[in-house]
Amino acid sequence: MPRREYFCVAALLVLGACRGGGREPAIGEGFVVASELNLHQDLGIGQPVVAVARHGERLEILARRRRFVRARTASGATGWTDGNLLFSLEEMEQLRSLGRWASARPPQGQATVFEPLNVHTSPARGAPTFQQIREGQSVAVVGHKLVSADDRSEDWSLVVLPEAVAGWVLTRRLFMSVPDEVAQYAEGRRIMAYFPVGEVRHGEQVKRNWLWATIARGGQPFEFDSLRLFVWSLRRNRYETAFMTRNLKGYYPIEVSPEEPRGAYRFTFVAHEKDGPPLRLTYVFEGQRVRLVSRTPVSERPPAEPPVTVAPAASEPPAGFFRRWKQGLTGFFRKRSSR
Repeated sequence: MPRREYFCVAALLVLGACRGGGREPAIGEGFVVASELNLHQDLGIGQPVVAVARHGERLEILARRRRFVRARTASGATGWTDGNLLFSLEEMEQLRSLGRWASARPPQGQATVFEPLNVHTSPARGAPTFQQIREGQSVAVVGHKLVSADDRSEDWSLVVLPEAVAGWVLTRRLFMSVPDEVAQYAEGRRIMAYFPVGEVRHGEQVKRNWLWATIARGGQPFEFDSLRLFVWSLRRNRYETAFMTRNLKGYYPIEVSPEEPRGAYRFTFVAHEKDGPPLRLTYVFEGQRVRLVSRTPVSERPPAEPPVTVAPAASEPPAGFFRRWKQGLTGFFRKRSSR
C-alpha cells in the first residue's frame, strides 16, 4: 500500500475511534442512594427532568461543576444532579451490607409514622438521607442505638424497608403498630417491641394475645425496662395482664417462637435484673399462664448496633468570610430585637 494511502486509512481509523459513536468518555462513576433521583437538562431552577434513576443504579459521571455532576444512565440518558446524592462503589456496598445484616435480624415489631420521616445511612442527623418513610407506610424495627452529641442524647432505630434496604431513623418519630385497644394500657411508656402470641375466638371475633416491651423514658443504653403479656378475657370481655416483669435493662432482640403443645409460645431475651449481671431469660406462655424456664448467665449483652459502618456524617466545612459576616450580623439584630 502506498505511503500516502496508508496515512489516509490510519487517519480515518483514528477519527472513527475518537468519535466512538459520539459517546462521551466517563471520568468516574456513582451509585444512586435515594429511592429516585432526577437528572435535569441543565443546572438552574426549573430545568426539565430528562431521566429518573433508581436506588442502587450505577451512573457514569461525565463532568463536574462544584458539587453537581453531569451523569449518564445505562440507557444513555444524560443530565445534571447533586453529586452528594451519589455513593461510591464502596459506600454502596456498605449500605447493601447493612441491609443484608438488618434483614437477617429478628423483627421487633412493625412501626409507622404520622408524617414523612427521613431514613439515614447512619444514626446521625448529618448523615446522608436516602429514603423517606411515608405516612401510613410500615417498616420493621430491628435495632437501636443511643447517640450522644452536642450535649444531648438521641435514640435512633434501625429499620428495614422493602427490598432488604435498611437505615436509621429517630426513634421518637416512630410509632409501633399495636392495636389501640391494647396500646391504651401503655400509660405514657414507649412501646419498643411487640409480638402476637396466639389468639382467642370470641364469638365471631378473633382476639390476639400480645407480648410487648416498653420503656419509661428514652435516652437509655438499653431497649426496654419492662415486659408485659396481655390475654383476652372471655369472662370480662377485655384485655388483662397475664404476666409482667419490671426493673429490667433489656436488650434487642426479643425472640418469640411457637412451642408444643400447639398454642404455646417461648420468648427469650437478655437483660440485667435490677443491677445484676446479664442473663438470658426464657419464658413459656401456655394457656393463660407464663412460667420461667431458664435464667442463664451470659458473658455480654447482644450487639447494640450492626458491625457495619456506612457513610458517617461529613464534618461541615469552615464558614467563609461572607458567611461568618452574615451570621454575625444576623445574631446582632436578633439580640437587639430580643431586648
